[in-house]
Amino acid sequence: MTTANWSTQDTQVGPFTAVVAADGAVLASGWTSDVDELIPVISLSLRPADLREKRDLGDVTAAVHRYHRGEFDAVDPIVVRQRSGEFLGHTWDVLRTVPAGKSVTYTELAALAGRPDAVRAAASACARNACALFVPCHRVLRVGGAMGGFRWGIDVKRRLLAHEHPA
Repeated sequence: MTTANWSTQDTQVGPFTAVVAADGAVLASGWTSDVDELIPVISLSLRPADLREKRDLGDVTAAVHRYHRGEFDAVDPIVVRQRSGEFLGHTWDVLRTVPAGKSVTYTELAALAGRPDAVRAAASACARNACALFVPCHRVLRVGGAMGGFRWGIDVKRRLLAHEHPA
């Protein structure tokens, strides 16, 4: 039986909840106060049998607060754990290399992931990303700069990009 901890933190973008495995790896996260929204996005093979609310998730909580204070690289060393096919997993790793203040298109993401013709698969990696913020799919835009989709809403995506690209 696996147990994971979860916590919701207030941020200037809105409530942010993370589900963290016993070893500290983020299993799911996003801008919601409802942990039940996160459980379905965790791979069945990783889904915890038991969830416990904790006020502080240690390094994860600290990184969330630091990021929202403008220390964008604070989330980079946080371990995430997601499972899917080889290309999606690789694309999530590639997404973690896109620095704050830089955006890429879905086409560029596919090329960075080594499959320039797999634009739909790159978009699917963003859509299926369970570890928002730590795997920064909000930094991916449509060709021409349109926002594209975002699980946590276009307004949240817009606010995150504005936070990372101060005028």
